[in-house]
Amino acid sequence: MQSHLDHRTNIHVAIIMDGNGRWAERRGLPRSLGHRAGVAAVRRVTEAAPGQGVGTLTLFAFSSDNWAQPADEVDGMMGLLRGYLRCETARLERRGIRLSVIGRRDRLPAGLPQAIERAEADTRGGTRLHLRIAVDYSARDAILAAAHRLGGGPATREAFGRLLAGGDEDRRDVDLLIRSGGERRLSDFLLWEAAYAELHFTDRMWPDFDAHDLARAMADFARRDRRFGGLTPAAGRTAA
Repeated sequence: MQSHLDHRTNIHVAIIMDGNGRWAERRGLPRSLGHRAGVAAVRRVTEAAPGQGVGTLTLFAFSSDNWAQPADEVDGMMGLLRGYLRCETARLERRGIRLSVIGRRDRLPAGLPQAIERAEADTRGGTRLHLRIAVDYSARDAILAAAHRLGGGPATREAFGRLLAGGDEDRRDVDLLIRSGGERRLSDFLLWEAAYAELHFTDRMWPDFDAHDLARAMADFARRDRRFGGLTPAAGRTAA
C-alpha cells in the first residue's frame, strides 16, 4: 500500500503490540492463539513498512514485567519467538530486512540467545528496513544500565544516547510511537528515545493490525507539526 509520506523517508516507528490476549478471549479462544495471531500481524506490518517510508521499526514483544504472567503463557511466547526466528530469518534476509533484538538476554530460555545471535548475523546486510524486536525490555532498566556504564562522569545527550544504545550504530530517536489495543500508556517502552515522538493510539487489537492501520497512523503523523521545543515546525526532521 502506498504511503501518504512519499516526501518523508527513514521514519523510526515504534509499536506497542497490545491486545493479543484480549483478542483471543473475545473469541472464546485460548490466549496463546492470540499471541500466535499477533505473529502474523508482525509479518504484515514488517512487509508493509518499507513502502510507507519506515526505515526503522521497533516492536515491543515482551516487557521485563511480563515475566509476572502465568508461566505457561510466558513459555508460549518464548516458543513463538523461537519459531519466528527459525521460520522468518531467511525471509527477512531475502527482503533486505536487518533484524536486531534489544533487551536483556541473560534470562531467556536456553538456546534462545544463540538463536537471536544467528538471526542477527544472517540479516546484518539488510538495508531496506531495520527491524528491532524488544524482548525482556525495560526502558528504565536500560537507562539505569547506561548510567552505570557512564560511571558518574559528565556526558552530553548524544554520548549518553550512545551508551543507552549499547553500541548500536543505527541508533535513532523514535518519530512515531503507535499503541494498539485501546490503552493509552507507554508501559516503560523507549522512554529516552521517544522523548519527542508523536503518539498514535488505536483501539485495533494487534492481531487485526495490518498495512491499512499502519498507513492511517503514518498519515496522522504526516499532519503533525513537529517543533522539537521551537516555535516553527521542523518539517521532515528526524532526531539522530
